[in-house]
Amino acid sequence: MSLRPAWSDAFAAGILTEVRVPGGIDAAWAFDGATGAGVDVAVVDSGIDATHPAVGNVAGGAAFSWDPDAGRAILAEGPHEDLFGHGTACAGIICRAAPECGLLSVRVLGARLSGKAQVFAAGLRWAVQSGARVVNLSLSTSNPDFYGLFHEIADEAYFAGVTLVCAVNNVPAPTYPSQYASVVSVAANDGTDAFALDCNPTPPAEFGAPGIDQEIPWLDSGTIVATGNSFAAPHVAGLVARLLSKHPELTPPDVKAVLRAASRNAVPLRA
Repeated sequence: MSLRPAWSDAFAAGILTEVRVPGGIDAAWAFDGATGAGVDVAVVDSGIDATHPAVGNVAGGAAFSWDPDAGRAILAEGPHEDLFGHGTACAGIICRAAPECGLLSVRVLGARLSGKAQVFAAGLRWAVQSGARVVNLSLSTSNPDFYGLFHEIADEAYFAGVTLVCAVNNVPAPTYPSQYASVVSVAANDGTDAFALDCNPTPPAEFGAPGIDQEIPWLDSGTIVATGNSFAAPHVAGLVARLLSKHPELTPPDVKAVLRAASRNAVPLRA
């Protein structure tokens, strides 16, 4: 068993407590019979290898890079490759829960899985405006100088009806936008299937999903075994896409409430 990433201890056996939820909504109500059809999920990451057998329909996207002369992020819309493998992993995990969703690849990270916060922000804003209902963010910034900018974009997403799903940091330090209340924040639990969702009543990691010793898609149509909160977030993004394909009227706060009610540790309140 790999070392647990930061924040994932909240979902360990014997630590996670029950959460009380209203009756009438559960995992069956949320997910049964749904496939993610009709819902686009933007993956803001290192790109997506659209030829990987674990990846579904890549419906479009854009690649962002930094122009040092202009001092701004540059947009190139259209197909692009995955420069690292991380984005392909996230896309394949999303498709486990929502095999018929559409994917939008928003590349903001380079070959070393690194990038500038300004490029990340530009890609996130593009994703929010792209028509996607869900955005997967298996990345964040720890630079407090960008707290306000990412908070502004998170609010834009919230009021536009776009659900942001963000992995919390793998080390015990705050990152953004994962710790905003409007964002679905995710850390790894010990689950083994796409529906192994837990709710933590004492965030910052509000939800737990599989992310420890996971076999995940990677470059060259291959797979690797890896651990990280990065790989828990796309499980939840896939569940959100599945939920919205069945209940398209739900808003981001509705989505959070349903995820809470659909969690394995949820206990319905009695009338």
